[in-house]
Amino acid sequence: MRRRAVRGADPHPCSSIPTVTPYALARLNLFALVATVLLADAAPAYAQTEIAETSDSSSAETLPALQALPVAGEAGLDLDGRLDEAVWQQATPISDFTQQDPREGAEPSERTEIRVIYDENALYIGAKLFDDPEGILAFQKRRDQGLGTDDRFMWIFDTFRDGRTGYFFEINANGLMGDGLIGGRVNKTWDGIWEAQVERLPDGWSAEIRIPFQTLNFNPESDRWGINFQRTIRRRNEEILWRGWRRNQGLFNPVFAGRMTGLQGLSQGIGIEVKPYATQRYLKDTREFDPTTFPRDVGFDLGYNLTPSLRAALSWNTDFAEAEVDQRQVNLTRFALRFPEQRDFFLEGSGVFSFASRSGPSPYFSRRIGLEGGVPVPIGYAARLGGQAGRYELGFIHANTESEAAADATDPRLPSEDFTVARVKRTLFSQSSIGALYTRRATRAGDVAGPAPLDRHTVGVDADFQTASFMGDQNLSLSVFAVWNSNPQRDTERSLDELTARGFRLNFPNEYWQAHLSYREFGTHYDPAVGFVPRNGFKRIEPRVAWRPRIESVDWIRRFQFDLQYRELDDITTGQLLERTWDFGLFSMDFESQDQFSVGLSRQYEFLDRDFNVGGQVPVTAGPYTTWRWNARLQTARYRRISLEMNADWGEFWDGDRMGLSSQLTLQPLPGYRIGLELERNQIDLAQGSLDTNLVRINGGWDISPWASFTGNVQYDDLSELLGAFGLLRWIVKPGNEVFLVYSHNWLRTEPFGPDAGLGDGSGEGAGQGTGQGGSGLGLGPRDRSFATLSRGATIKVNYTWRW
Repeated sequence: MRRRAVRGADPHPCSSIPTVTPYALARLNLFALVATVLLADAAPAYAQTEIAETSDSSSAETLPALQALPVAGEAGLDLDGRLDEAVWQQATPISDFTQQDPREGAEPSERTEIRVIYDENALYIGAKLFDDPEGILAFQKRRDQGLGTDDRFMWIFDTFRDGRTGYFFEINANGLMGDGLIGGRVNKTWDGIWEAQVERLPDGWSAEIRIPFQTLNFNPESDRWGINFQRTIRRRNEEILWRGWRRNQGLFNPVFAGRMTGLQGLSQGIGIEVKPYATQRYLKDTREFDPTTFPRDVGFDLGYNLTPSLRAALSWNTDFAEAEVDQRQVNLTRFALRFPEQRDFFLEGSGVFSFASRSGPSPYFSRRIGLEGGVPVPIGYAARLGGQAGRYELGFIHANTESEAAADATDPRLPSEDFTVARVKRTLFSQSSIGALYTRRATRAGDVAGPAPLDRHTVGVDADFQTASFMGDQNLSLSVFAVWNSNPQRDTERSLDELTARGFRLNFPNEYWQAHLSYREFGTHYDPAVGFVPRNGFKRIEPRVAWRPRIESVDWIRRFQFDLQYRELDDITTGQLLERTWDFGLFSMDFESQDQFSVGLSRQYEFLDRDFNVGGQVPVTAGPYTTWRWNARLQTARYRRISLEMNADWGEFWDGDRMGLSSQLTLQPLPGYRIGLELERNQIDLAQGSLDTNLVRINGGWDISPWASFTGNVQYDDLSELLGAFGLLRWIVKPGNEVFLVYSHNWLRTEPFGPDAGLGDGSGEGAGQGTGQGGSGLGLGPRDRSFATLSRGATIKVNYTWRW
C-alpha cells in the first residue's frame, strides 16, 4: 500500500527535531551585527577611493607588482598568438603562480609566464602557458561559451582598485574569447570589444591579447590597476593563481588582486561609439488575418564617455532579434516562474542594479520592460548611464515602450509606457557598500480608456558589509535591505507595512565551514511595478550550516560536504505557519576526477491557503500537508567527450506522490561540435487524479571558429503541447561588427475530431525576444496531422561599430 502524505499533520510532529524560536533570532539587534562587521573590517586607511597599501605581510599589496611596459605606436605587434616580437622580451614577466587546488599553496605542475605592455590606445597581454601538447584540453570555440570542459587562462582588471568591481576575461587554446563584469557576481553577458589570438607550441600554447582602452572605464589619474590571473589545467583538476590563491579568496574577489603599475598617458579617444543596425524579417503567424509579413527596420545605439569612468548610451528603435529563446520549464507550483534576461541592452552594466540578490526582494527585473506575457513589445527608445564617479557607482535606465496589439482579444491594445530605473552605490571601507534604488512605471493617458493608472513608484535602500579578515583570514558579510512601493489603488488605503519588504542576511562563506542566517518580511501588497515577486504577505527565517572537509589522505577524493538548512515561513498578518522545511544534505562527494555525487532528504510542512490545480489539471484542496522527499544527483566531469548529469527526487507530494527525473547527456565528439539531450519527466499521483509531464530539449552547436558559430535547439513539453525550433548563426566579422541569421518555428499539437479535420489550442510563453518561441492560438489540419504550425520566422540582422 502506497504511503500517502499526511494531511492535516501537526506542524510540530517530530520532537527529535529541535524546534527553533525563529523570530527571537530574527529580532537580533542589527546595529550590533553591523558593528561586528565594521569592527572586523575597520580600516581608516581606506578613506580614499582606491585600496590603500597595508602592512599585512599576507596582503597582495606587499607582494611584487606587475610592471607594465610602455611602448610607442602599435608596438610593432602582429597579433598572431606568437610572442616572437622583440618588444615582448623587453617586458618583465611574472611567473610566481601558486596552486589553489588540489594542494593549496603548492607549486604549480606547469610553468606560466605573463607579460604586459601598452601603448596610448590599448593594453597587450602576452601569455606563455607551458604544458604537454598532448594533454591540452580545448573543446569550445564559441564566444562566451563556458569553459568547464577546457584548459583556460583567465584574468581580471580592478581598474578603480576599489576591491569590488572590475572586468573579467578568459580564453582557451582554441582562441575562444569570454568576458564579463564583476560586481559581487560575474555578469558574463557583457561583450567587450577586444582581440585574442593563440598558437599551439611544442611545449604548450601562447596567446597575444589586445584590449583597447575605449573598452574599459578607469581612473586616468591613477597609474596602477588591480590585476590577477588564473590558469586551469583541466585534466589534473588544477587551479593556479598569481595572487589570492587561498581557497577562501579567488580570482573573482578583486580585493585579493595584485597590482599592475606604470600606466601613464592612456587615451580613450573622444569617447564616442556609434552602432547602427539593420534587420529584414520574414514572419508567418497563422493566428493573424494577414499571416505573412516582411517587416524591416533600422536603428542605432549611441555611446559617449562623459568621463573616462562614466558612460552614457542611447538606443533608438531598439531591436533584440539575435536574443536566444528561453529554456522552457514545466511549472508544477502555484507561483510564477522567473526567466533570465537575454537582451544585451539590459544585460550590459546590469551588475550595478543588483539589489540584495540573495534575499529576493527584486525591486527591479528588466524583463518587465518590453515584454508582456513573454511576448515582445516594441521599445521606441532607451537610454542608459553607467559607471563610477569617485566613490559612487551609478546606473540609470529610461525606456519607452510603444502601444502594441495584445495577444488577448479581450484587451486589444497594450498602452505605451515609460520605465525609469535609477541606482547609486557608495563604497565603504575595502569591500562594503551602501546604496539606493528607484523605479517608476507610467502609462500614457491617451492609450487607455478612462483615467490612466497611477504612476507606480518603488524606492529601496540596501547595505552590504563585507570583510575578508574576520577571525584573521575568514570571510564574513552582512546585507540589509528595505523596499517600499507606492499603492496603485486610487480608492484603497494601504499601510506602510503592507507596501514594504525588509530583511537581512548574515553570511559566513568559507572553505571548510559555511553558514548563513537570513530573515525577510514581504508585506501583503509588496508588488514593485518593475520588479518580480512571486509571493508576498509572509515573514521568513532561514539558517543554514555546512561542513566541507577535505580528504587529503585519499588521492581520488577532493571533498565531502554535509549540510543542514531550516526554513520557516509565516503569514505576516495572522502569524499562521505557512511552511516549515528541513533540508538535510546527507552526503555530497567531489572526486578529483571532477565527478560529483550527492544525496539529500527534505521534510516539509506546508499550509495551502487556497485550492489550486497542479500543472493546471489535477486539483489539490486547501489545507495543511506534511511530506518527506528524497533527492539524488550525479554529474560526471564535463571535460569528457561524453558527460552526463542526472537528478532524481521522489516521495510524497501534496496528498499523493511524485517521482521526478531529469537528465542531460552531452556529446563533444570534436572541438567546436556539441550536442546535448535533456529530458525531464514528472510522474504525479494525487488523490483526485494523476498527471505525467515530459519535457524534451535537444540543443547543439557547430563552432566553425571563434568568430563564427551556429547554435540551435528543439523543445517540446506535453503540458503546453508546444514544439519549438530555434537556430542562430553568428558571424563576428571583427569585434563589434557582426551578422546574425535567426530562424524559429513553433507548432501546436492538434487532436483530430470529426470526419475530416482536427482542431487544437494551447498557450505558452517562450523567448519573448526577436522571433522567439511561444504563443497561443488554434491549429487546423487534416485528420492524420499531429502538429500544426503556429508561427515561423527568419531574420537577418547586421551590426556595425564605429569608435572615435
